[in-house]
Amino acid sequence: MPEPTEPIDTSEQAARQQDAADPGHRELFHVPPAPAGAYPEAAYLAGNSLGLQPKATRGELLADLDAWAEQAVAAHLVGNRPWLPYHEPLTEPAARLVGALPAETVVMNSLTVNLHLLMVSFYRPAGDRTRILIENHAFPSDSYAVRSQVRFHGLDPDQTVVRLAPRPGEHTLRAEDVVDYLHREGDRVALVLLGAVNYLTGELHDIPAVTAAGRAAGATVGWDLAHAAGNVPLRMHDWDADFAAWCSYKYLNAGPGAAAGVFVHQRHLGDSSLPRFEGWWSTEPATRFEMAPVSRPPATAEAWQISNPPIFSMGPVRTSLSIFDKIGMSALRERSLQLTGYLERLLDALAPAVPIVTPRDPARRGAQLSLRVAGADRLADRLRDGYGVIADAREPDILRLAPAPLYATYHDCWRAATALGDLR
Repeated sequence: MPEPTEPIDTSEQAARQQDAADPGHRELFHVPPAPAGAYPEAAYLAGNSLGLQPKATRGELLADLDAWAEQAVAAHLVGNRPWLPYHEPLTEPAARLVGALPAETVVMNSLTVNLHLLMVSFYRPAGDRTRILIENHAFPSDSYAVRSQVRFHGLDPDQTVVRLAPRPGEHTLRAEDVVDYLHREGDRVALVLLGAVNYLTGELHDIPAVTAAGRAAGATVGWDLAHAAGNVPLRMHDWDADFAAWCSYKYLNAGPGAAAGVFVHQRHLGDSSLPRFEGWWSTEPATRFEMAPVSRPPATAEAWQISNPPIFSMGPVRTSLSIFDKIGMSALRERSLQLTGYLERLLDALAPAVPIVTPRDPARRGAQLSLRVAGADRLADRLRDGYGVIADAREPDILRLAPAPLYATYHDCWRAATALGDLR
């Protein structure tokens, strides 16, 4: 691929040549047909909202349905994938994905449910240390979750939730501004909870620097990895975060409502002083059917489980994690950098009037470029209906393009940039 300072070849032939040299893994996925345009398949650039279905998922789901049909209740204990320990084989690949130890990781529930369960343990306001620090452009569900947690503790969310905004005239939040706030006001912060990759701008935060500053200030530090898991390499254990949570339907391609994941750092495992909600699955597996009235939680992240695993939303997670294990995040990150950089340069050449708000530094972003444009929702409709390019819009004026490296192609990027050049 040419150096960024060289002129870019904006021809379709050049995009095809890039795909021949770096084909990716599109053959593993079902790509929807194009709603319109000259190509049979959509240029799918919305994997940051919902990833494509792996072709192996259907067979895996049918096998679980067959187990229900043929074994009924016995399927909890027999067969190739017994239901009782169904989540356990997901633990190690999920841990590898986020850079954690297996004991620190569990697949369970959905993202915001997991954030609430974790905040029961890790948001513990006391004295002057009550604030929760989030970014101003936090995903709305995160905003609702932290505000409700603050109210649950009898505090005023308008006074207690601190929303850090970018500097005037800038689009993204600088790590040094977060660190500076923690140096100045950290003795009042109980919890730092940021999106590792911001959903709106695509900015990749400096997780190690912010985590270190938060912990040095005496705060607990958690991360929402919804747009980071499966998108960028992570080392949550080494970076020393207290906890993290993620969904699995975006870059992980496990389907709508698929089971999410949790990381709890090793130093907290087995800590009986932490408050925690409990249920049947919070106790040691060996004691589960003793029907004892008091739980005996394991010294692992599984202690944060409550209910038995939802089998039909966990099967696709298993399929997804096997793909990531086979290909590896290092290879995917390299392809992500190439694809996103190519799309950026095409947009600069073909649609220069559309400003990109995502950081230009490749190290500060994932597989996403966010464009600021009036009428972004209408523009997304025109891209889909007129060109077969599937992107998405977020209020008030952001069009998001996500060249997910597992299945996006250079030709997809060319189609999107060419269409935007036509429309803008």
